[in-house]
Amino acid sequence: MKYVQNMVCLGCGEKYPIEPINVCEMCFGPLEISYDYMSMKNKVTRESIKNGPPTIWRYIDFLPVNPDFIIDIGTGMTPLIKADNLGKELGLTNLYIKNDGVNPTFSFKDRPVSITTSKAKEFGFEVLACVSTGNLMGSVAAHGARANMETYVFYPNTLEKAKIIQTSSYAPTLIALEGTYDDANRFCTELSDNNNWAFVNINMRAFYAEGSKTLGYEVAEQLNWQAPDHCVIPAASGELVTKIWKGLQEFAEIGIISPPDTTKLHLAQAEGCSPIVQSFNNGDSEVTPVKPNTIAKSLAIGNPASGSFAIESLNQTHGSATAASESSIMEGIKLLARTEGIYTETAGGVVISVLQELVKQNKIQKDDLTVAFMTGNGLKTQEIFTDSIIEIKTSPKLKDFENSLSEHKNKTLIST
Repeated sequence: MKYVQNMVCLGCGEKYPIEPINVCEMCFGPLEISYDYMSMKNKVTRESIKNGPPTIWRYIDFLPVNPDFIIDIGTGMTPLIKADNLGKELGLTNLYIKNDGVNPTFSFKDRPVSITTSKAKEFGFEVLACVSTGNLMGSVAAHGARANMETYVFYPNTLEKAKIIQTSSYAPTLIALEGTYDDANRFCTELSDNNNWAFVNINMRAFYAEGSKTLGYEVAEQLNWQAPDHCVIPAASGELVTKIWKGLQEFAEIGIISPPDTTKLHLAQAEGCSPIVQSFNNGDSEVTPVKPNTIAKSLAIGNPASGSFAIESLNQTHGSATAASESSIMEGIKLLARTEGIYTETAGGVVISVLQELVKQNKIQKDDLTVAFMTGNGLKTQEIFTDSIIEIKTSPKLKDFENSLSEHKNKTLIST
């Protein structure tokens, strides 16, 4: 917090004091936290970071939170795995998987929510709330419990049951709304205007967004203080893409890593909800909203709040945007599980599918240092496989087992 300067509008540059606001009064643009990087140089170092806790809070100097108000459930420093088996199948020798599905509530959302809940306590809020496509509400409910705050979570009534069940265990108030996420978001924005609540992704959005930067910091640190050549990142609102890029830039700004001049960002969406992909590939700077229709419900935001800024980040890095076909999403999940033993949710299936496509298009070369981001755990979306499970059913007798196994192998040979 000691290096925080103010809040600044990304649209017109107007500056504001640090308050729970998210929109510029002058141009209605989104607000972002700014820092005094000059003062950070030579004071925030690789050594000082390594001496911090094994969580996102090792990066406290880059975060807008007073240390006295930290709400910590152990988020961050998730594994960065050298994916040799998957790399061999794809023809890549330097492929890594950032597995953020092993965070405390099994998604990357613990990063922004930890920051936001801490800041909400600092501001004196008593109620924590969110509107969610699934992963966010579980994290908000968990952090609300840890912070002893009254908690409300709003979500579309078509959400995966596993995410609802997980969230309910933390005992928040659950509100299932008719319609899409975008319908729910409009309602919650109105609700935020009329209640003194800390809505993590509405009035607290500027602080919420800062948490995702820690993925950029961690990957650079885990790669021995260097930026990757390629980052393949799933996109819903587009915020994660912009903040991973901001994290790498901030590290470079104070000399912790070399400038990420060769880093390319690759944005991944599902074909059934790909407004950023469509707009970027059409050469547009603004995003045209769509109506979501995808199995990747955590990415089902038809009117992405940070879509235009994600496009700006892609342009800055000479990156790309690709949509995964709906049928390829499940195959992507299976491929990662089969090769690396990592079970990811549908957003991860989107990333693996897009990664395959980028290799086919020669946008990623054999020896390029590549990181694919898995943002959620597969147990959250396992119902998509209900009708595709293949079991060998037999009695606990050796002869019956051998016959059943032989029959199964014969069927497999015929089908291939």
